[in-house]
Amino acid sequence: MAKFYEALTPELMAFIRKQHLFFVATAAPAARINLSPKGLDSLRVLDDHTLAYLDLTGSSAETAAHLRADPRMTMMFCGFAADALLLRVYGQGEGILPGEPRWAALRPLFPQHPGARQIVVMEVESAQTSCGAGVPLMGYAGERGTLTEWARKKGEDGMAEYRREKNARSIDGLPTGLV
Repeated sequence: MAKFYEALTPELMAFIRKQHLFFVATAAPAARINLSPKGLDSLRVLDDHTLAYLDLTGSSAETAAHLRADPRMTMMFCGFAADALLLRVYGQGEGILPGEPRWAALRPLFPQHPGARQIVVMEVESAQTSCGAGVPLMGYAGERGTLTEWARKKGEDGMAEYRREKNARSIDGLPTGLV
């Protein structure tokens, strides 16, 4: 049975902190709905109404573009280990870019992953749990080093060039604001 919350409880915050994987969904008018998996120790629970994650440079930048057009976002956490639980967190998202005042305060909360392009902050409006009994039981085997090694090899200048070429617009042509 689904249960709704107006804020994240201490139990829900503890559940979120244990997860190695989470999903972010966003949508802009007349654009494709985007659903992205995230990992690499990139998520922080700031308080019972605020989540933030370090967004790393990748092949697209749909979340950045969507949040500029419509700040609605959903995060989903699945209990793949012992906890059979699904948690959806609903709220408003905002991208914080390097050089913006909030960047300096938030960036030290995250590991020094190369290729960081923004920090996405979500103001939580509500949360919903459901049983998760249909989610498979799976174990954590470790992080992939592929993305961070790729970014490290490119270096800061190479990453900036990549973002100019590949991350300036979404797949639907919306501006991302990342360059």
